[in-house]
Amino acid sequence: MAASTMEPVYFDLSIEESEIESAGFEALKKVKPQWDQSSVKSKILSGGITNKLVCFYEDGKFGEDSIVIRVFGQKTDLIIDRDAEMKNMIVLSKKDICPPLYAVFRNALMYGFASGVELDEKTVRDQHIGKLVAKELVKLQLVKSQGTDGSKPQCELFDKLDDWLSKMPEKFDDPVKQEKFSKHVQPRSVLKSEMVTLKEHLMAMECPIVYAHNDLLVGNVIYNKKSDKVTFIDHEYGMFNYQPYDIGNHFCEFAGVQEVDYNLYPDKEFQMGWLHSYLQAWNLAHDNSDDISQTELERFYVYVNKCALTAHFFWGVWAIIQAKYSTIDFDYLEYAVIRFDEYFRRKEEFLSLEVPSK
Repeated sequence: MAASTMEPVYFDLSIEESEIESAGFEALKKVKPQWDQSSVKSKILSGGITNKLVCFYEDGKFGEDSIVIRVFGQKTDLIIDRDAEMKNMIVLSKKDICPPLYAVFRNALMYGFASGVELDEKTVRDQHIGKLVAKELVKLQLVKSQGTDGSKPQCELFDKLDDWLSKMPEKFDDPVKQEKFSKHVQPRSVLKSEMVTLKEHLMAMECPIVYAHNDLLVGNVIYNKKSDKVTFIDHEYGMFNYQPYDIGNHFCEFAGVQEVDYNLYPDKEFQMGWLHSYLQAWNLAHDNSDDISQTELERFYVYVNKCALTAHFFWGVWAIIQAKYSTIDFDYLEYAVIRFDEYFRRKEEFLSLEVPSK
């Protein structure tokens, strides 16, 4: 994947979910005029739980120079700033951090396909791949070190959560959903109080504010064995956040999405090894010593796990909104219950972690 210098083509039209493939074939005439249009094939991609995706490629060349078209899920504009996503992808592609953005529609994006294999619950624990993920994360965090107006970046996490909580439904028309919702999900007032507690803990960490991916689940990390490189995909939740947040969120995602098992959440020994690789990469990027002290490791371990707790809360609120509006075949309400259950199960343990003295 080479850094992109091109600007995307703009199509002033919306794509119906039933017309993704036909719209994609038509757009390719402008985006990839050098392709033999008669040989172009399409393939529906599975795994997305926010949007619907189709991949296009010349016959026999799947993965080499393929292009993905992603139609935004219904009402996802409630939770995602699509204009910011587009601008972030352009910046990141120019730094060779994400595939190039080829085209923008009213409700869709067309971009390069990241060749390789998605990580899974086993490969994400591979020590070598973990080091690649850590280094790529540092690269991502450093690509945007200030706001668009040149100002020092401010954490956007809790503004986003506050907005989501205000949009979170308080009831469902489906009686089965409503029963589960009322039985297993705390009222908005309780969740707002929880958010205040989380904000106090994370602000007290006084961590650097960096650009963050915020959705590093295993399926959003692609490993290309040939180039020995990882690529992060799906940058729609990118925003400024606390430095340890992406790591805590990533550790949560070791449990999987389709079949969630939080017994797979990495233990302290694993985390300390992963964090050592990350902190070495971070220090080297800042021309500091790569000698990481035990106190520094312990401190970052505390920060990461408080962020992991916050990530459970973040995706719990997200899933409730998705349960109300999404047309994708995924049990979002059950996923919300799982994330909130894990949040409350881990809350006391993670919030009681104390930062070691210097």
